[in-house]
Amino acid sequence: MTMVTTAQAADFDKLVVLVVEDEPLLRMMAVDLVEDAGFEALEAANADQAVKLLEARRDIRIVFTDIDMPGSMDGLLLAAAIRDRWPPIEVILTSGHVHVSEVMLPERCVFFSKPYDHMRLAATMRGMAGQG
Repeated sequence: MTMVTTAQAADFDKLVVLVVEDEPLLRMMAVDLVEDAGFEALEAANADQAVKLLEARRDIRIVFTDIDMPGSMDGLLLAAAIRDRWPPIEVILTSGHVHVSEVMLPERCVFFSKPYDHMRLAATMRGMAGQG
């Protein structure tokens, strides 16, 4: 029988946020923001990588994705796919080029314009995780 320390138990309780961003520097900054907010961060450079991670892992609770990405789908299509295939996962969309009205957003998705307010974004993630 293996003993689980308090620190290990805390790691199991950390909510996982998948950051989907094709620009490496912006992805790194978003990962730092997610981790500073108290979450575990996973990274994907595009929607195709994100879908593979979502298929492989059952612990992802929030997806934080850019809208403008190369590949088979952009962030809006990824959000729609998440809503269809993984309904419990919360989605935060962001863009520096596109302004999205709530009418365009899939159900239970939130939009932040770039540059986004880090405090507001962290508070939104905590609220989605039931921590705020």
